[in-house]
Amino acid sequence: MGTVTSSQAQSNPLPTTPQKAVKAAKSEAATGVLFGVGAYGLWGMMPLYFLLLLPANSIEIVANRVIWSLIFCALIITATRGWGKMAAALKNRRIMGTLSIAGFLIVINWLTYVFAVTTGNTIEASLGYFINPLVSVLIGVIVLKEKLRPLQWLAVGIGFVAVVVLTFSYGKLPWIALVLAASFGIYGFVKNRVGGKVDAITSLSIETAVLTPFAIAAMIAVTLMGQATLLALGAGHFWLMASAGIVTAVPLLFFGASASRLSMTGIGLLQFMTPVVQFIIAITLLGEHMSLERWIGFSIVWVALIILMTDMLVHYRKASRLRSLAPVGS
Repeated sequence: MGTVTSSQAQSNPLPTTPQKAVKAAKSEAATGVLFGVGAYGLWGMMPLYFLLLLPANSIEIVANRVIWSLIFCALIITATRGWGKMAAALKNRRIMGTLSIAGFLIVINWLTYVFAVTTGNTIEASLGYFINPLVSVLIGVIVLKEKLRPLQWLAVGIGFVAVVVLTFSYGKLPWIALVLAASFGIYGFVKNRVGGKVDAITSLSIETAVLTPFAIAAMIAVTLMGQATLLALGAGHFWLMASAGIVTAVPLLFFGASASRLSMTGIGLLQFMTPVVQFIIAITLLGEHMSLERWIGFSIVWVALIILMTDMLVHYRKASRLRSLAPVGS
């Protein structure tokens, strides 16, 4: 074989490391988007699953969700040999305290959401997740003393106007939407305090383990009142209830895989899939009514979200440009 000259090498350049890195980054981002679409899409279709569990009431559904989620998480931890991580988390008082609070916040969210779906209020539930980003911004201001940019203030102000309009539309404060937005927003803030110290499955396992005694008590109470359906409606209903563990854990695993591959901006944009899917299901498959006043209220919310997303993208691009201009090693 002949020796390759410098001119030949220049005319037939081999792929450089930066090129490979860019290609790998694009592939990772594409995978992250797919996982994100899977997670938020499955969360968006949750109303259909909960309606399959009727005539079980919201308390029985959530109690089963807690118990079966814990069982499914235990199986995953065993399969992945993750009991060491679990033991380390259990020994950390700060992690245990934080995740215990998170557990009670998420059960409030679950109870409210299942109640909304099973009582024909899926549209209002979707509203809660539409305004959740605005609540998260407010939490940043109130708790973390963050300073909002002008567009963020504008989005929050428009969101407040939307709540007022929807209050008149519903004839009452849209409490389902507000409880969902507040509970999930505070839940996200609390989980952020843990950071990367525990993975998604370990976190969900601890949260559900803390809630399990209460879930068992709720199951006993429902049984004593003659309202339990788990063992009363045949094998099909039993396995639908038992599948709550899978239905809860799989989107969470998808979300974890997506969050590890995408920027916070990417995740922030994808999260709107869930309420959009919920909203479409509510007005098409479930036939829930949308009056003109509610369309106006929802439209105002969407305007606020467009402003918030615009600010998010502009800020992200500016930050990216500054990082690219920064000297290497600075």
